[in-house]
Amino acid sequence: MIHTLQAKEVTLRDLIDNFDLELVEDNSFFQEWQEALPFISEMEKQQLDKIKAGYFNLLNHPPLLENAVRMAVVDPLLFIGDFYLFPFHIKAEESVELSTEDEGILIKGKIDTLILKDRLWVMVIESKRVTYSVEAGLAQLLAYLISNPAKEYPSYGLITNGGEFMFIKLLWQEKPLYGTSHVFSMRNSGDLYEVFKILKYLCQLILKLESIN
Repeated sequence: MIHTLQAKEVTLRDLIDNFDLELVEDNSFFQEWQEALPFISEMEKQQLDKIKAGYFNLLNHPPLLENAVRMAVVDPLLFIGDFYLFPFHIKAEESVELSTEDEGILIKGKIDTLILKDRLWVMVIESKRVTYSVEAGLAQLLAYLISNPAKEYPSYGLITNGGEFMFIKLLWQEKPLYGTSHVFSMRNSGDLYEVFKILKYLCQLILKLESIN
């Protein structure tokens, strides 16, 4: 009998027990977010500063809901980075299914935003959990990354609740291995700039890998 779980209900324990997921704490595993990152212009910095100001304005008028976070933070980030333009493409509300080899468990759900052919996923923590740390959505995003059929190259994810951002890398080496970046915060000076730089760098890296493949 197949046991079905909604992705938003999945825990790290579920993924460890059913898919042998393993955290890699060695900094060398996920170096991409620590590389020499792309330059951002003064114009981009001004636009990012407006996103930051808009986020704090939202905080002054609760409740802070998922759709508001997407409109005020995520969508403008993607727009400024030209991720709506060729050669990038974005899909929203992509359905995802993940099952164990013996089909004993089936995980279903939808990812918020998919960029670049299953290689970079962006997830906003749902509105009922948006006041929580980004850790609250880590298992859900990892479930989506594990379900990615393109396992020959790493997959990357960005999870945000609007005020915090964390990048995730997942790589298959007989089993799924993952690492995370630091948690970046809107309240830390310069952190949003770093998030934007990492987002741009990961997309450049994925495009490079696809051109080689």
